[in-house]
Order: sequence, then structure tokens, then C-alpha cells
Amino acid sequence: MKAVWVIAKKELRAYFTSPIAYVVMTVFLVLVGFFFYSLMWWFNAQSMQAAQNPAYAQQMNINQMVFGPLFNNMSIILLLMLPLLTMRLFAEEKKIGTEELLMTSPITVGQVIAGKFLASFLVLAAMLALTGILAVFPFLYGNPELLPILNGYLGLLLMGGAFLAIGIFFSSLTENQIVAAILTFGALLLFWILNWASSSAAGFWKDVLNYVSFFQHFDNATQGILDTADLIYYASFAFFGLFLTHSVIQSRRWR
Repeated sequence: MKAVWVIAKKELRAYFTSPIAYVVMTVFLVLVGFFFYSLMWWFNAQSMQAAQNPAYAQQMNINQMVFGPLFNNMSIILLLMLPLLTMRLFAEEKKIGTEELLMTSPITVGQVIAGKFLASFLVLAAMLALTGILAVFPFLYGNPELLPILNGYLGLLLMGGAFLAIGIFFSSLTENQIVAAILTFGALLLFWILNWASSSAAGFWKDVLNYVSFFQHFDNATQGILDTADLIYYASFAFFGLFLTHSVIQSRRWR
């Protein structure tokens, strides 16, 4: 575990001594802030109208009308931003020639991968934690339910972890960071929109496409529902991405 933390600290230093982490976090927070402000403005306008219509007022729910759409928007922004966090993790090592030092060091391949994944996961957690500041305002002036919001954040964290694992895998395939980012984005987008194809499928294939799609599993989280099947799906996806990375690095180690 100590070796994993040493690698994670090295990667965290690399993130925050370069513009990458600052740019990704700033763009993420600005976009999330914009969507949050827009949704709150729309919710307030609806509330003003509902004040004159008691029947409509009973249907007003800030969790469903603000946080549900906000989590959906945040998931799309993560899909765009996280490939930028993972693109350099192995590609840069390969390009500048430090990968061989890692391969010949007493640290195992699994520890190297776990350390790099942990560093990127901590940056993701920090990004999501900072957006939690926005959630304070509805609690100051309203009465939203806390548990569905926490479930939504947990869904974003787990889905982001799966995104990072896929990004690390593509970074291990090439020394070109741009190529790694584009491949990651393409793969994530494909898994996101697979449920669109399920609408034209039937039977077994419809179920398969729905199951492997990110969107289908994240839909529960936006509604504040924590489903064990979704947790298993994200954990399996992350494990599979890291397993593929381990296979790629290990195969190079023995050449």
C-alpha cells in the first residue's frame, strides 16, 4: 500500500505542477456552475407560477427539477473532461523513456497502475466535492432531500472511476497523449449512447445493449436511487479497464 501511495503522490504532484488539473477543474466548475444557475433560475420561475396554482405547487420538487438534470449534465461534462486527466498517465512515461525505469523497479505493475488510478480518482473526488458548495444554497433557502443528492454524487464518483480506468487503459496503448484522449472519449461516448441502439433491437440484444450502456445505469442515480446492480456494473467496468492496462504493461515488461 505504501508503494501505491508513493506513486499516487508523484502523480498528484505532476497534476498540480502543470496546468492540466487547474484547467480541467476550472472548466468543470464553470460549466457546472452555469448549469446549476440556469436550473435554479428556471426552478424559481416555476415556483412563482406555482404560487398562483396550488395543484401545480404540490408537484414542485427541487431534487427532480434541479439536481436530477444537473447530475445528467455533470456526467456529460465528466465524459469530456476525464480523458484529459488520464491521457498522460502512461503515454508520457512512454514518450520520455521513464517507463523502463518503472518496469525494472521493485514496484509491481499492479502497484503502479493502482497508484496512478488513485491519483486521478482523488482529483475527480476533489472536483465533485467543490461542486458540493453549490448544493449548500438550496439547503439555506429551501428543503431538498439530502439522501437522493448524496446518491447522485456517489453515482458520479463511481461512474467517473470507470471512466478513469478506461482512460488509463488507452493511455497505456500509446505515447501520444492526444491520441489517448481521443480514443478514451470515443470509447466512453460509444458506451454512453449504446442504449440508443437498444431502441431498435429486441429480446436478448436489447437487454445486452441496455446493460452495457453507461446512460442506463446512471439514470437511477439522477433520480436519487442507489441500485446494487449499478454499483456492481461500475466496479466491474473499472476493474476490467485496470485489468486490460495490467495486461498491456505486463506484456511490454516481458518483451
